[in-house]
Amino acid sequence: MKYFAVGKIINTHGIQGEVKILVTTDFAMQRFQPNNTLYVKQNDQLQPLKIRTARRFKQFYLLSFFEYPDLTAVEKLKNCQLLVEETQQTALADGSFYYHQIIGLTVIDQQGKQIGKIKEILSPGANDVWVVERPGKNELLLPAIKQVIKKIDLDQQQIEVEMIDGLDEE
Repeated sequence: MKYFAVGKIINTHGIQGEVKILVTTDFAMQRFQPNNTLYVKQNDQLQPLKIRTARRFKQFYLLSFFEYPDLTAVEKLKNCQLLVEETQQTALADGSFYYHQIIGLTVIDQQGKQIGKIKEILSPGANDVWVVERPGKNELLLPAIKQVIKKIDLDQQQIEVEMIDGLDEE
């Protein structure tokens, strides 16, 4: 079974066993509902956690778990990733993809020439930026916009892009 990160526990909050979550999912309201199950990895072991309470707090979420009733118990979860099973993922609309589906794909230009592989995805603002690792060259930053990303083919494990002026400064 595959698991995917939806948040990171960055600190405890108060004495009631709440933890502060840095959200890494677009579906926070769905993921962080009371009685939902998340998983935490500790010492190479996955442990299920059932959410007792969930609430927004500034740009974070505050969660408490039935398995960890107080501050002392929950303290050992600091810096742990919160995960969901692959089966818990929401189906996306056509043309939308999860980050894990994009990372690792081969990037080609419209003539079929290989440029590199997607190494990571940045979210600096208006649109995502895909970081392409290129052998023997600097990384290429591709804005995830229609003018650049022409075709995503998960079956072929590749992305076709149009190299518009100013993208590659080498």
